[in-house]
Amino acid sequence: MIINLSILFWAILLSATLALFLSPGLIWFSNLLGLVDKPGSAQHKLHRSETPMAGGFVILIGGGLTLLLLPLEISSELFGILGGVFIVTLFGLLDDRVNLSPVYKLLGQFLAAGFVVYFGVQVHITRLIWLDLVISFLWLVGLTNAFNFVDSMDGLALGLAGIAAAFFMLVNIDSSQPNLAALSAVLLGITIGSFLLASPPAKMFLGDSGSQALGISLASIGIAYTPGAAGLPQGVSWFTPILVLGVPIFDMILVIVSRLRRGQPIYMAATDHLYHRLTMFGLHPNRAVSLMQIMAILMSLTAFVALSASVPVANALFGSIVFAGILVLLYLERRYPR
Repeated sequence: MIINLSILFWAILLSATLALFLSPGLIWFSNLLGLVDKPGSAQHKLHRSETPMAGGFVILIGGGLTLLLLPLEISSELFGILGGVFIVTLFGLLDDRVNLSPVYKLLGQFLAAGFVVYFGVQVHITRLIWLDLVISFLWLVGLTNAFNFVDSMDGLALGLAGIAAAFFMLVNIDSSQPNLAALSAVLLGITIGSFLLASPPAKMFLGDSGSQALGISLASIGIAYTPGAAGLPQGVSWFTPILVLGVPIFDMILVIVSRLRRGQPIYMAATDHLYHRLTMFGLHPNRAVSLMQIMAILMSLTAFVALSASVPVANALFGSIVFAGILVLLYLERRYPR
């Protein structure tokens, strides 16, 4: 199927414009509802004034309006993804307002993941149905939390999401999956339009609602992507979503390993994320954000290069990146103060 590229450009333009112009009103609405992040409410929150958490509203309303205006056929797959995003955003908004316990957060994430999987968005990498389901849930819930974890500095998670959305749009053009390419384009536009008010010094935060909405959206696109339509063997494409989303995944693994080693709760708010460690090493906050986003671009480019390589070379390349990631993790843990 040949994808009409003009529709994708319209999707980016329309969603970016809507996000840009809706944000001030949604900031006011978030203030009205009491959806604000107060300074000093947690160890890692260093902002100086109350900041509205309007990101979830911007993604939900801006993205939803764009999809309604595009000439798309709402497939079962797309309906499942959108339903999952709605569920996780709703729970995220509740969390932003009343600070839900980790149990209820996970409940919302599993409900959202179950909705996505029910409508056919799941991995197919083994011959065991139950194992594919387990992997699907782990991926969806894991990435939802990964973007929540990595949202530790103004514009960081938003930039990483925009980079991932851009690369997912390209691979889905190649695999002739118009709905996924369009959804990726909408997410890219939303991140572009939101960046003005979410970049430092931020006038709005993503909040749990916004970061988790981005996480489950990109996680769903990652497992719905089927490169077989482009004639690519699974042996060179199975790790494409992992590399495209590699920086949030690495940050989450780093935090989990670090907190388990220290006997601390995984959901505890702290300054042990990759961004915080880079600033501890003397990097300016803006440079730390830029470095993480540059790494996301380089890893995504590597995923593209691997698609044209032989199966052994592609997997050796992926294995080398994983090995390098382990070494970096060990180094960061060794340097982190106890």
